[in-house]
Amino acid sequence: MRVLAQRVSRAGVSVSSDVVGRIGPGFLILVGVTHDDTERQAELLAGKIANVRVFDDDDGKLNLSLLDLAMSAPERAGALVVSQFTLYADMRKGRRPSFTDAASPELAEPLVEHLARTLGKLGIHVERGRFGAEMEVELVNDGPVTIWLDSADFRL
Repeated sequence: MRVLAQRVSRAGVSVSSDVVGRIGPGFLILVGVTHDDTERQAELLAGKIANVRVFDDDDGKLNLSLLDLAMSAPERAGALVVSQFTLYADMRKGRRPSFTDAASPELAEPLVEHLARTLGKLGIHVERGRFGAEMEVELVNDGPVTIWLDSADFRL
């Protein structure tokens, strides 16, 4: 499972001009799933996302996590979770990406939802995109701070 977490001052996702998810400060989380991913990997990544210290403390230092913000000021701690199969694009050959490493929707959708639910259980306000839909994602990057997480890089 791969996650691209972008610190944002605000983000939203629309489907056919209807807003389906919107947050203020927090993370826009793009999630890609591959064939052998598991719920345990989703839980591990949710924990990493909630606890990575990339938000400013009172001194302007990157000492706070999304979870820290959620505990002190819930309005400063949103997560917008959007499925993004293209995170598994393979560009080793030619000019057109191959997506054979991306999981089928039947496997990917429940795992993306499990990651979102796990973040919610940790105390984060979670909004979602719509799985499989043609979405328009808008964001205002804050920093910018962008974190790449791949479950293959962590011990389970």
